[in-house]
Amino acid sequence: MEDEEGLVALPTRGRILWRGRGDALPVPPGRDAAVPSRGKPSITATPVLRPPGSRPCWPPTSTPAHPQPASKPTPGTKPVAKGTTVSVGLNSVKIHCQNEAVYQYHVTFSPEVECRSMRFAMLKEHREVTGDVTAFDGSILFLPIPLPQTVRLKTQRRSDGEEVAITIQMTKVLEPSSDLCIPFYNVVFRRVMRILDLKLVGRNFFEPTQATIVQHYRLQIWPGYSVSIRKKDGGLFLLVNSIHKVVRSDSVLNVMHSIYKQDPNSFQDECTKQLVGNVVITRYNNRTYHVDDIDWNKTPRDRFTLASGEEVTFVDYYRKAYGITIKELDQPLLIHRPREKQTPVGRRQLDMVLLVPELTFMTGIPEMKNSRMLKDVTREMLQSPSQHYASLINLLRRIKDNADASGELMRWGLRLDPNIHWTQGRVLPMERINLRYSSFIPNEELSWNKEITQEAPISVISMNYWVLVYPKRLQDVSRELTATMERSCGSMGMHDKVQLLLCIISGNRDDLYAAIKKLCSILSPVPSQVINAQTLMGPLGKMRNVVQKVLLQINCKLGGELWGVDIPLKQLMVIGMDVYHAHNKGLRSVIGFVASMNPILTKWYSRVVFQMPHQEIADNLRLCLADALQHFYEMNHCLPKKLVVYRDGVSDSQLDTVLKYEIPQMQRCFETFESYQPRMVVLVVQKQVSTNFYTGASEPFTAPPPGTVIDHTVTSSQWLTFKLCHLYWNWPGTVRVPAPCKYAHKLAFLAGQVLHHEPGAQLRDRLFFL
Repeated sequence: MEDEEGLVALPTRGRILWRGRGDALPVPPGRDAAVPSRGKPSITATPVLRPPGSRPCWPPTSTPAHPQPASKPTPGTKPVAKGTTVSVGLNSVKIHCQNEAVYQYHVTFSPEVECRSMRFAMLKEHREVTGDVTAFDGSILFLPIPLPQTVRLKTQRRSDGEEVAITIQMTKVLEPSSDLCIPFYNVVFRRVMRILDLKLVGRNFFEPTQATIVQHYRLQIWPGYSVSIRKKDGGLFLLVNSIHKVVRSDSVLNVMHSIYKQDPNSFQDECTKQLVGNVVITRYNNRTYHVDDIDWNKTPRDRFTLASGEEVTFVDYYRKAYGITIKELDQPLLIHRPREKQTPVGRRQLDMVLLVPELTFMTGIPEMKNSRMLKDVTREMLQSPSQHYASLINLLRRIKDNADASGELMRWGLRLDPNIHWTQGRVLPMERINLRYSSFIPNEELSWNKEITQEAPISVISMNYWVLVYPKRLQDVSRELTATMERSCGSMGMHDKVQLLLCIISGNRDDLYAAIKKLCSILSPVPSQVINAQTLMGPLGKMRNVVQKVLLQINCKLGGELWGVDIPLKQLMVIGMDVYHAHNKGLRSVIGFVASMNPILTKWYSRVVFQMPHQEIADNLRLCLADALQHFYEMNHCLPKKLVVYRDGVSDSQLDTVLKYEIPQMQRCFETFESYQPRMVVLVVQKQVSTNFYTGASEPFTAPPPGTVIDHTVTSSQWLTFKLCHLYWNWPGTVRVPAPCKYAHKLAFLAGQVLHHEPGAQLRDRLFFL
């Protein structure tokens, strides 16, 4: 089957980036809209959200009893609207700042000293003035103590004996919890981790000496921590997460030898295929590199130039610098091209880094057809909430018991709480799932796979005409698939009419899959479904399960609706946006844009926009939104009064750009329609977060129940968001992000990875990309 996704659900981290026309988005539920007059969207009319044509109605059912209301929140927290209160622990540790201030100084050298390390050494000679506690980046100096307004010092440059004047001038007096202090607080905490003998690999710290050896697969699992200091509503917090890194015991050279033994004729091509794009680690300095290419013309005998200007061979360099003897002298070299970034004055940007395969090791779990390895390795890394909590407490205890580590923090007036931070959350009531003839409350696992395959969805597209394409050798499997589909259609209400291309392929043929999708999405737009024959092999029960899921997916692609939840907001449009970046250089980035078209958020309209490679900030939003609003009007005979935009894939550093560039595009779109001023709220969704939650009166702790919301103290809203996490039709359960974000991601991925072109306009009102 094309997609079979199962993501455990809790609403992801959300941040309200912008809200227009009032502070509160929701209106009192149950308020009916007036009946509109028909006409063009530019003519002002009383908005209503009632699409033309009949719609299957859900029978009235008794609303489940709501849990007891939350108690009155403590001062400084946001008011609790719904749900039962629950005590929740987080993998965050409160930081107490005991110094009165942090002092920022600008340091200049006359004559100019370009070498950063030389500047550090010169300033270090004057510790009697600055003190032992400093944070210096070459030009900006942070101190926990005040100095006179201007300090002038003199030193000698050791290389030529020339006298250098150093001027230290105060520029700012910062609050200890200021945002400007956080970068060097993080530097301070990195020092603390090094004092504890933890090794920095990338941005995280690991303990190779405590590695778990999985001998059967020749893998090592390093335990470690990711740590960062963040400012939240409740002050400064140390965000700590217990993590693991998988490192293979075999070097890259061993992998290359294995490839050569399998097929010497295609050795170089196969090495490029298997190695380029992977991340490797050099064990002599624990640094990680992305392999961008292989230089088959260079060997360790070749020379390169050191920063000092001296030329040296790779063999001699590793023998002198690390005491390592390279054994195989004819091996090619791996190429890593560093990303372009600003470098300090005096430090040149490297064009490429050459790595010796014998000294580099693959990271991550190898790709294998047998999933047994993945299960075994995952089992080694999986931690229960209690084990995760114990790991964090162990780190806090080590910092407290180590005099040097705790002293490093105290020099800057920083003190950590001895335990993780506990706060009060609330558990939202369970959402009711609505089908055509029935409604139900999901089970504790938040899965409704059984119900959706046994009862009729909200709306179905009848099956009448469809084309099945398959290889001749899969004729028996195809016949069995057809028979199983006919037997399964009855319970879902799919009977007489489908226009679809169904293709069965043998194996994971990316080129064949791409050709089918390009044909069906661009050249001759028609919904298509591609099935891997391997998923159909096995007992009859397995095929039936696959067919049921395929039929549900087909129904979505043809414009059908599977299930819904209660949406009390009227005249609402929900929008999801995501950007796909191609791994290949030169390929354009793609914006996926989806917008809801009906009151119960089960009809969607989609657009794709191509833009410059690796461009995250979206262009042409005005065109996408205007098109979506026009289609909304044609379907509902009104324009939405409220817009909720979920913007996925934006980092913290890009939030201000989104605010100043993307949102004005959408605001200008409203001018297209006469006297149109809807309310709009934009929420940024970030999936790459490491916040963990614990609950329980005492150990052992457990994960909080689904629907737990924390919207104070450690946050920087989300009743509607929780509902939308139930509406991703590729998975009969809840997902981590709102459904429109998932749909936008799937659309952008298909267009950017496979199609490289905008899909046909005939498919825009269907979820053809599932």
